[in-house]
Amino acid sequence: MKFQQKFSAKAADGDMTAMIDMVFQLIIFFMVLINFSQDDVNDKIKLPSSELAKPAEAPLKFPIVIHLDSNSTIYMGSNVATVESVAPLLRTEIDVLKSRGEAAKDANIVIRASFDTQGGLVQDLIKKCQELGFEQFVLRVKEENS
Repeated sequence: MKFQQKFSAKAADGDMTAMIDMVFQLIIFFMVLINFSQDDVNDKIKLPSSELAKPAEAPLKFPIVIHLDSNSTIYMGSNVATVESVAPLLRTEIDVLKSRGEAAKDANIVIRASFDTQGGLVQDLIKKCQELGFEQFVLRVKEENS
């Protein structure tokens, strides 16, 4: 006697809506957790270290990050300029602030100068910023672990 089993291979017709919804929720979750402060880091700039450095007490309201190397080269995002030619880049930032209903004096200029940058270059940069109406400055250094 021969036994035969009949297998019926039916395609599983599952509803993918719940899985797609879960994927989108995970994407949103990880987008919220991403630390965007790493965008303000430039590998060409080696910060000086300081024992007196302390973390900011509160996040800056309107930070404008300027990277300054020892050759007087300024990096602002993907733009490159010198201390003498930084004004157009700063005017663009002023236009962005105006579109938000803010003024240049409300922004915080974050200067990340390399450890071998001359102090005079930093002073020249601050002077250029002050000529355009910026009043608040933050100098970044590397916190020394004691």
